[in-house]
Amino acid sequence: MQFTVYHNPKCGTSRNVLAAIREAGHEPQVVEYLKTPPSRDTLESLIAQAGEGARGLLRAKEPLAKELGLDDAGVTDAQIVDAMMAHPILINRPIVVTPNAVKLCRPSETVAELL
Repeated sequence: MQFTVYHNPKCGTSRNVLAAIREAGHEPQVVEYLKTPPSRDTLESLIAQAGEGARGLLRAKEPLAKELGLDDAGVTDAQIVDAMMAHPILINRPIVVTPNAVKLCRPSETVAELL
């Protein structure tokens, strides 16, 4: 099975998910999204396939999210996506993509559902 991982090597959860995929015998395509952010179309597709709206893939713990007011209830998905495009650090990680699913794997144990 093909896996793509939107990964931040500084993130322990992201490293754990990547290790679990490799331990299961898969070599995923790794996208260091802070160096190579997804296009808007790709990001919107990931959001749609994950099925949780843009807020579901927002890294709400990132201080910038609060600074930008993204925690306000009235903020739209389009506004969140705009912020993610301008500041990729706002994209939560790791996002794992398989032919059958897209999932934010937090906590890291949730990757087992995809293996």
